[in-house]
Amino acid sequence: MSIPINENAALIVVDVQNDFCEGGTLPVPDGDKVVPVLNNYQEKFLHTGGIIVFTRDWHPANHSSFREFGGIWPVHCVQNTKGAQFHPGLHFPDVALLVSTATNPEKEAYSGFEGTRLAEVLKKLGVETLFVGGLATDYCVKATALDGVKYGFTVYFLEDASRGVNVRPDDSQKAIDEMKSAGIRAITLDEI
Repeated sequence: MSIPINENAALIVVDVQNDFCEGGTLPVPDGDKVVPVLNNYQEKFLHTGGIIVFTRDWHPANHSSFREFGGIWPVHCVQNTKGAQFHPGLHFPDVALLVSTATNPEKEAYSGFEGTRLAEVLKKLGVETLFVGGLATDYCVKATALDGVKYGFTVYFLEDASRGVNVRPDDSQKAIDEMKSAGIRAITLDEI
């Protein structure tokens, strides 16, 4: 049985930005491979009246997550740089909503809901179900999906449209297990 998509569903495309893809400063292994799959998900949402949301890491240059400021990551996705732009192959429909995260230099923010009005906006639009995919499974995708549950949405994790950083080899699997424990179902494109 396929999962229905309608105007009460939102696709959240998480952080598919140049710095997280091949050649970027913090590349996710096979990160580019999510692009065509996410484009296919977008087509389904555009045809059924679902909402499409893009999140992007949008760091000030002095962000606390960067190594030189005491964080654990190399400099990435700095506002108004090529690295912060979306992957060139990723479709960005005119109707899509854009959410910028981690804009406060003092605060780490992995979730698309953290420090944004995303939950409020989605509720106002009547959204009940979220389909979350992108980069990276073990960080921003997981955090966004878990926050979606926290805010009362039904959440699906797009397993075929996500890839993990895997700082430790099993990080992505642990993230998927954690999402499943929170009631999030992992699905692929053929299930909708």
